[in-house]
Amino acid sequence: MSQFQFQTVSNIISGLGSIQELNHILRDGAYTKTLIVTDAGMLKNNLHLPILEILDTLKLPYVIYSDVQADPAENIVLDAIKFAKDEKVDVIIGFGGGSSMDVAKVIAILADPEQQQSLQDIYGVNNAKAPRLPLILIPTTAGTGSEVTPISIVTTGETTKTGIVSPVLYADIAILDATFTQSLPAHITAATGIDAMVHAIEAYTSKNKKNFYADMLAKQALKLLNKNLKLVLDDGSDLNARQNMLVGSMLAGQAFANAPVGAVHALAYPLGGHFHLSHGHTNALVLVEVMKFNAPNAKHLYAELMQWLDPFSKGSIDGLCDLFIDHMQRHLDQSGLILKLQELNVPENKLEVLAQDAMLQTRLLQNNPREMHTDDALNIYKSIYS
Repeated sequence: MSQFQFQTVSNIISGLGSIQELNHILRDGAYTKTLIVTDAGMLKNNLHLPILEILDTLKLPYVIYSDVQADPAENIVLDAIKFAKDEKVDVIIGFGGGSSMDVAKVIAILADPEQQQSLQDIYGVNNAKAPRLPLILIPTTAGTGSEVTPISIVTTGETTKTGIVSPVLYADIAILDATFTQSLPAHITAATGIDAMVHAIEAYTSKNKKNFYADMLAKQALKLLNKNLKLVLDDGSDLNARQNMLVGSMLAGQAFANAPVGAVHALAYPLGGHFHLSHGHTNALVLVEVMKFNAPNAKHLYAELMQWLDPFSKGSIDGLCDLFIDHMQRHLDQSGLILKLQELNVPENKLEVLAQDAMLQTRLLQNNPREMHTDDALNIYKSIYS
């Protein structure tokens, strides 16, 4: 058993209707003003109302920052931090998809009145330091796992994304309540579900920090996601399956927070940066081709995952590896997502730029089981073009 470290959120509350636990959490905290960090879609669909009802019952003042957008840019993050400081809030609730939770994490650090760091200071690994404000994260999609990761992604340029990675970003409490996910459109359910599966697969095959604890979580996550994704795509009102998806996403988040992701994410980021495709969708686009590329170094791990999902599957390691890749391709085919870059209006003459940008994701590529070069990335983009 190898040496390893494992960290995660200290308090996870899961179950249909578990949002009501917020009553006890906030009542016991002696807080004076709450900030809810979310996006306009959450307000438009009134998904935030159960939280407001709890705050009103507790007579706890609150403000809402709802200008978060997908792949949040620096100016949005800075605006949100200023808003939190001006309002003198003392507890942060991140409510929404990965972007809202990522912004909430950064606010919790940089809006703390005793914090001396700036946003520029905390980019990178282990640069963000305490103190930070109390932080509660409530996901409304089953995909990013951001509620249990120490990572926040900010769009720092026209097309580039930069990570903030630090244990200080771990939330105090994560609440998993699938009643918030039941109105998700099928394409978002599919993209976020594939995203969570990618987290599990890449954590299990990570070259750095792979350990038996993360492996255990990744395998359990993959089993839950594998079983329940088709169920929720067939019947979006199946709350039991949606809760299982939410737990699967969380487990995958815990896994990759400790055994980090690799080339699938590295190739997905430029697609999101240049063409504003959702993160889950871009992961889905490159997943199978990256797995084929990784197979020479990771086939025994892919074979193990195939036998985990189907104990009756038999064959050589090569055969089981191929079965697993085919299995993931079937998930993609059933997702309803567009899987060719040409159909997404990505110009063919941009593929080289995408490949070069992917190579800048050294934080991710160092974890990939097989070393990847610019030509490798370009060949993958070409293989999914048309």
